Amino acid sequence: MYVIMGGTGHVGSATADALLARGQAVTIVTRSAARAAKWRDKGAAVVEADVEDVASLRAAFQRGRRAFLLNPPADTSKDTDAIERHTVANILAALQGSGLEKVVAESTGGARPGERIGDLSVLWELEEGLRRQPIPAAINRAAYYMSNWDWLLDTIRSTGKLPTMFPADLPIPMVAPRDLGEAAAARLMSPLDDVGVRHVEGPRRYSSEEVAMAFSQALRRPVQVEVVPREKWKETFVGLGFSDAAADSYARMTAVSLDSRFDLSAEPMRGGTGLEEYIERLVAEGDA
Repeated sequence: MYVIMGGTGHVGSATADALLARGQAVTIVTRSAARAAKWRDKGAAVVEADVEDVASLRAAFQRGRRAFLLNPPADTSKDTDAIERHTVANILAALQGSGLEKVVAESTGGARPGERIGDLSVLWELEEGLRRQPIPAAINRAAYYMSNWDWLLDTIRSTGKLPTMFPADLPIPMVAPRDLGEAAAARLMSPLDDVGVRHVEGPRRYSSEEVAMAFSQALRRPVQVEVVPREKWKETFVGLGFSDAAADSYARMTAVSLDSRFDLSAEPMRGGTGLEEYIERLVAEGDA
């Protein structure tokens, strides 16, 4: 039995689907069983647990042999760093006494120690915690999620512009959630000695100009890149409803990622979903 955190989100659901397609038994961990009803129809079990409740999360882990770990994103109207560090600590505590034989954790490219740099430091703490505990742990450092562009679809439709904080011509590693799910499933099913950090990317790297081109092709209309200058990053996040603390963390995370030219690997695990295919499907689903 494989226990999946985040089964109602992009990557967790893709992981569960990949395992079910291979004929594996899956348990979805969710705060609300009603929200996960579709998983029962697919043949998965569903268990209610809350990352704020270590005992309930440990009990969920005890239902399986291996588990997929995903730290849930915090509400951006609050202090995301503080909340997400707390939930990382709870996940690590719940592993104690869980009886699991292996875990696979979703991390991020560029994970590193630091203060108030969002996922980069929060997920570094998850990685470090996993390295200190006895359960064999495989860590997948994900490239920039293609799904991070999803929320801009309405803006692009109405304005013909793609706002971005990345230089228009800078190629960066990107990956579709479906491919992250495939990579997680593969490592969940692999031998116990398949541990440590692997990077996961899509078939190639893409620039913001190429993202705009993909939207232009899918929408059948011109789309232009609009680069937000660095001095306006925090202001932009605040304008999107982020708290001051979250806006500061996200702006600092963006700066560190760009200044370090992301966390590139010479031999990443590569998914097969291209950006053009991903955007075409996103637009089609929006039109449905």
